[in-house]
Amino acid sequence: MTHTPDTYHEKSKDLVAQMSLKEKVGLMSGRRLNMLKVPIHALVFKHYNRTPYENKGVERLGVPTIKFCDGPRGVVSQNSTCFPVAMARGATFDQELEEAVGVAMAREIRAAGGNYFGGVCINLLRHPAWGRAQETYGEDPCLLGKMGVSVTRGVQSQGVMACLKHFAMNSMENARFKIDVTCSQRTLREVYLPHFKDCIDAGAASVMTAYNKVRGQYCGENEELLRTILKGEWEFDGFVISDFVWGVHSTRDAVRNGMDIEMPWPNHFANKLVKAVNSGSFDIEHIDDAAVRIVQTVLKFDDILQQSTVSPDVVVCEEHKALARTVAEKSMTLLKNQSATLPFSASNITRLAVLGELADVENIGDHGSSKVVPPYVVTVLEGLKNYLGESVQVDHCAGSDAAAITEAIAAADAVVVVVGNRHDDEGEFIMNSKNSPGGDRDHLSLRPDEVAMIRAAARENSNLVVVLIGGSAITLSEWEQEVPGILLAYYPGMEGGNAVARTLFGEVNPGGKLPFSIPLDSSQLPFFDKNAETIEYGYYHGYTLLQKEGQEPAYAFGFGESYTRFELTGAVFERRGDSFWAEITIQNAGECAGDEVLQLYMGCSQSEVDRPLRILRDFKRVSLEPGESMQVCLSAPLDTLSWYDETEKVWVQEDAAHEMYIGTSSRPEDLVSGLVTIA
Repeated sequence: MTHTPDTYHEKSKDLVAQMSLKEKVGLMSGRRLNMLKVPIHALVFKHYNRTPYENKGVERLGVPTIKFCDGPRGVVSQNSTCFPVAMARGATFDQELEEAVGVAMAREIRAAGGNYFGGVCINLLRHPAWGRAQETYGEDPCLLGKMGVSVTRGVQSQGVMACLKHFAMNSMENARFKIDVTCSQRTLREVYLPHFKDCIDAGAASVMTAYNKVRGQYCGENEELLRTILKGEWEFDGFVISDFVWGVHSTRDAVRNGMDIEMPWPNHFANKLVKAVNSGSFDIEHIDDAAVRIVQTVLKFDDILQQSTVSPDVVVCEEHKALARTVAEKSMTLLKNQSATLPFSASNITRLAVLGELADVENIGDHGSSKVVPPYVVTVLEGLKNYLGESVQVDHCAGSDAAAITEAIAAADAVVVVVGNRHDDEGEFIMNSKNSPGGDRDHLSLRPDEVAMIRAAARENSNLVVVLIGGSAITLSEWEQEVPGILLAYYPGMEGGNAVARTLFGEVNPGGKLPFSIPLDSSQLPFFDKNAETIEYGYYHGYTLLQKEGQEPAYAFGFGESYTRFELTGAVFERRGDSFWAEITIQNAGECAGDEVLQLYMGCSQSEVDRPLRILRDFKRVSLEPGESMQVCLSAPLDTLSWYDETEKVWVQEDAAHEMYIGTSSRPEDLVSGLVTIA
C-alpha cells in the first residue's frame, strides 16, 4: 500500500504506540554485536561493511530493518563498481551524471541486501590537507549542495534511503575525535550548512553526525545542530544516526538533544536507555519521537522498494562499468596544455615512456571506510596499453632506476609522468591503530623524488605530460613551469586507466573543472594543524579567501582547459520573479566536440556587511559539436542571496544592487559581468 506523507506519520505513530519499550530502543540501536571482539583497525580495514549494518526492526508489526551500506565511490560491500571518488565527480559539474551514479549505486546496494546508503558526503573542503577531501565534492557550498541533491535523488529514486554526512563542520581527519570547532553564526549558517539544507529540502532520509565538537559539544549530542537547526528550523522529519563506534558519548543527552540511532552497536543505547526510562530519569517522549521518525522513513522507502526487484547481476554490470568510465572521462581536468601538446597522436608515436610508480598501481583512493573492492582496476599503464595496442611500444619505469629512466626518455617520442598521492598519503585515520594509513597530509607538494623525475624528464623530452593523482589540491610551483602539459585525474575509479588514456590521445576532450583552488603555496590557505584540539573556522576559505586578499592562485576554482575553444556572447542579466537570471550564448569555435561548464557567480559590493566578492550560485555543463552554439540560462533564487543577522537571528535580504558574473571559471578574465537590483 502506498501512503501519503501524512498517513506515513499517522501509521508510524500507531505502530510505535503498539511497541514495547525494548522494541522502541531496538529501533534506535545497531545490532552488529558479533564484531565487538574484533580490533578496531581490523574492523575498519578488513571486516568493515562486508554485509549491511542493521538496527533491530520490529518484525511482528511489519517494520523493516535498516540495512546500512557505506560509500561514497561505490557500495562498500563485497565486490562492487568503483566509481571515481566524489571529488572527481565534483569536477564534472554534471548534476544529471551524478544522479545516474546515485541510481547505479542504489541498485548495487539493493543487490547486496541493503536499503540505506551512507555515502552522501557533503562536508566542505576548507583546506586541501584534509585527509578525506576525496570523499566530498569540493570547496564551494553551491557545488556541494547541487551535487549532493543529485546523488540523493538518484539513490532515493530506487527506494534506498540516503544518509547525509558528516553533520557538521567536519573538515579535519587526524583530530576529528577531539577537535572543538568554533565559528561565528554567519559562518556556520552561510558557509558550512547551506549544502546540508539543500539536501534536506530535496527529501534526504537521514543525517549522520560527525565525531568532532562544535562549540564545546559533540556533534552526536549537539542540541543547536540537531534540535534547534536540523529538526527545528529546517523541519527535518527523517532520522539521525551516529558516526560509527565513537559517535555517541552519552545516553540521556544524546537522545534528548536529537540522536535517533546509535551505530553500529549499542554502547550507550539499548539496555541503558531501557534502564533510564524505567528508573524515571528519562522522558519516554524523546524515544517515541525517534521511533516514529525511524518507522515513517523506513515505511516510505520500503513502499518504493516493493515496486521492483533488482537482480544480483546488476553488480559491476556492463552498464555500470561504462558509467564509471564516462564519469572518469568527464572528470579529467586539463590544467595546462602549452603549445597544444595534447592530445597526443598515436600515428606520430612509435614509442611511449610512462614514468612513475603510480602508473602501474591500482590507485582508487582511501583504504578506510570508503574502500570499495571492485573485481578489477585498470591502471594508467594498462589503460595506455589497452588503447595503443601493439602499434606503440610502451616502456614503464617506476622511478628507482635513474639510468633506465634516462634511456626510456631518450628513446621515446612522448612521455607520460604519473605522480601524486595514494591511500597511505591521505585518507581515513583511525585512532589507537598502528596500522592506520592516510590521515591529513603534512605537505601539499609532490615527493622530492617525483619532482626530480619530472624535471629530469622535462629536460630530455619536451613532448611530455604530467598526470596527477590525488584527492584534492597538489601544489605545482616547484616544477609547473618546466612541463608543457598537466592533467588532473583525481582517483579515477576502476576504469580510470582507460579514461586517462582516451583523454591523452584525444578520444575524449577533457571538460572537467577544478572543484577547489590550487594555491601557489600553503601561505594562501587558512590555518591548519592536524593535531589541534581547538580551531576557529573563518568566514573565508578557498577562492573566496583568495579574492578577498587579492591573491592569485596557481589555478582557480572552476578552471579547466579544453582541446577546443568556446566563445561567449550576448549576456543578459535580469530579475525574473523570485530569482536573478543570466543568459548567454556559447559557441564551440574550435575543430572538435567538447564540453564546457557555464558558471554563475554573484556578489554584493554595496552590502552593509562583509560578503564575498564573487560566490558560485549556479552552473550547467553543456556539450557542443564544432560550430554549434547554445543559449544557456542560469539562475539564483533571491533567498540564496541573503545573509544571516546574528543579533536578530534572521536572514536579511538586501535591496542593494548585486553583481552578476557568468563565464567558464572564477577568474575575472573568464567572466562577463552585469548589475541587477532586487527592488
